[in-house]
Amino acid sequence: MSVGESSGEGVKGESGRRRRKKVVLAYSGGLDTTVCIPLLREKYGFEEVIAVTVDVGQPPAEIERAKERASNLCERHVVVDAKEEFVQYIFRAVKANANYEGYVLGTALSRPLIARKVLEVAAYEDADAVAHGCTGKGNDQLRFDAVFRTSRFELVAPIRDLNLTRAEERAYAEEHGIPCEEQHRFSIDENLWSRSIEGSELENPEFQPPEEIFRWTKSPEDAPAEPEIIEIGFERGIPVSLNGTRMDGVSLIRTLNEIGGLHGVGRTDIIEDRVLGFKSREIYEHPAATILLSAHADLERLVLTRAELQFKSIVDAVWSDLVYKGLTVDPLYDALNAFIDKTQERVSGSVFVKLHRGNAIVVGRKSPHALFTKEVSFDAKTEQKMAEGFSFYHALQARIKAKMCNFFPTL
Repeated sequence: MSVGESSGEGVKGESGRRRRKKVVLAYSGGLDTTVCIPLLREKYGFEEVIAVTVDVGQPPAEIERAKERASNLCERHVVVDAKEEFVQYIFRAVKANANYEGYVLGTALSRPLIARKVLEVAAYEDADAVAHGCTGKGNDQLRFDAVFRTSRFELVAPIRDLNLTRAEERAYAEEHGIPCEEQHRFSIDENLWSRSIEGSELENPEFQPPEEIFRWTKSPEDAPAEPEIIEIGFERGIPVSLNGTRMDGVSLIRTLNEIGGLHGVGRTDIIEDRVLGFKSREIYEHPAATILLSAHADLERLVLTRAELQFKSIVDAVWSDLVYKGLTVDPLYDALNAFIDKTQERVSGSVFVKLHRGNAIVVGRKSPHALFTKEVSFDAKTEQKMAEGFSFYHALQARIKAKMCNFFPTL
């Protein structure tokens, strides 16, 4: 197979190509990023390729695979442990009740962080360029590009630039003796917050996904018959404890993934609108995200005013849209976070969630900042007559309009 030339500056054939010294590649260890390593030398003239794998909670075996593959192909491989930092991204998502068309934004949250870590390595190494293995069809190219283009480094995207298909990548790898056997026929991306599965038969919207694709969650039909009630503690919008025991963010999320997954909680099968306009069939597993987002939103309803909740729902939707599109570099993102953080000053307390056969149902909540008051409960003695004046004016304009038109609606 012949891989076409890049249209990038300096690529003029073997004899006339401008040599560039060093490039730092965001490296997952998969097919796309692995074939990028020789392509960066062969088609772009880089003399040194440094592969960077950022650990945001993917399986240890995946990290080891990346180490093994990179060690045979490039000068250096760097692993950056960013799990704790990624948790802070996740907690921002919790405070924003983050959701895009039913998607909890797991992959979308991780990409800007990965890109920033690659830039840190590139700055330390005084590199000439940074690179990623994204195609021109998906969202990840936008998420990486938006962050990379805020830097002084040249941006290189070989798979997109050379217009390569997966079949062409596999053929290139085989011709160059690059071991790139894929473990699954599906495309899988996993981090602390979510696990996404796409591709192969799932490209058909009618295809019913087999149980073999799921790793984090039991089928609801096979989940325990008895429900389990858990207590999530929050401080200023951030989850800090489980069943009264304080936990660090990584441990809390992993524990909730295990508990929720046992009960079949956290499966999503959706048709999703990508940024470029493509519709894509996506399947996600996210037990901890389902539990924490449900609990947090419920606690907000207990402690925030109606006006705060109404306006924050708009802010949350815009926040989620920005993150999905990779626009965390936009000034609006910081402005929205400032508003969200202000609302979270009173979002402290506990939420009780019942887990049962695929469902995470809030069954109770408490907070020292609760706006719920017994003064207006069903059993409280209140001056009900005082509400009559409010009631009289409540639909005043509608009554005036009805009289003007001599029309009174009936049921």
